[in-house]
Amino acid sequence: MKSMTYAISTILILVGVPGSLSAARAETITLKAALKGSNEVPPNNSPASGEATATFNTETKTLAWTITYKDLTGPAVAAHFHGPGESGKNAGIVLPFKTAQSPIEGTAVLSETQVADLIAGKWYANIHTSANPGGELRGQMVKQ
Repeated sequence: MKSMTYAISTILILVGVPGSLSAARAETITLKAALKGSNEVPPNNSPASGEATATFNTETKTLAWTITYKDLTGPAVAAHFHGPGESGKNAGIVLPFKTAQSPIEGTAVLSETQVADLIAGKWYANIHTSANPGGELRGQMVKQ
């Protein structure tokens, strides 16, 4: 009886229970950024601050984000993720947001290239205002 239980256990481990293998491979990665004027290139003296928090599902390749900010020099006129760009370097827009008003929330399915750049820390969140058209707040998205 002991050997039969062992054999059944071994088979279940090797074959797996339906759906358990894909669930075991799926991972949720959390990324965060502190949004500051001093992170902009070039830096600015904005009194504003903010935070970007995102989760990335490795199975569905879906990124979900929430970005909040306060005390901008004026209304936000644009907001988006930029990349690929390391801290201290500017890059083009990779993912525009549907709104620039805080809180900014959204989801998107990413390409393989976008995933690689995001996970490598080459994306940053950017909030633009009329007073700071190049960006008032910036924060590099970093895996937690």
